[in-house]
Amino acid sequence: MNRIYEEMFIVRPDATDEVIDPLVEIITKEVLSKEGTIDKVEKWGKRRLAYKLEKLDHGFYVLVQFTCPASAVKEIERRLRVQDAVLKFITVRIDERLKVAEKRKKKADKRAARKPPPAPMPAAAPLVPGAAAPAPALPGAPAPGAPAPAAPAPEAPVVETPVVPTPAVDAPVAAEPAAEPTPQQ
Repeated sequence: MNRIYEEMFIVRPDATDEVIDPLVEIITKEVLSKEGTIDKVEKWGKRRLAYKLEKLDHGFYVLVQFTCPASAVKEIERRLRVQDAVLKFITVRIDERLKVAEKRKKKADKRAARKPPPAPMPAAAPLVPGAAAPAPALPGAPAPGAPAPAAPAPEAPVVETPVVPTPAVDAPVAAEPAAEPTPQQ
């Protein structure tokens, strides 16, 4: 039975594409030999590690998503374990998460189908027979039939006074004399 997996591995930060590409090729060959498929390959680049590994604080991250049987995963992990360039790796089966998400969606759809649709709001009856119904009131608007608010009084015009610069005084500032120390008794 084929399942969906993600393989994340961290390679030494000084590794070049000549080192990384064969590692991706190892995974690809093993998956394809077991009649699986490679869904995506992402090279995330050089990133900081959460903690030092072999006195290194950075590593080159690579993510490979594939579909294959479990026997291929065991072989992939065995081959990555013996590679000197690989610092860490982890394989995660993600089809379980997809199944759980799918179940939740089905339950939500079922619940939504059981709920009756919301009832439409009743229209207000016209005040005068044969007249059109009044428009719904806006929030903050006065109630229908209420007296209109009084118009605000006009404001007095604001007159700006010009600011006249004052000439600077060049008089020296006298410093206060320092207090003499008091003799101790």
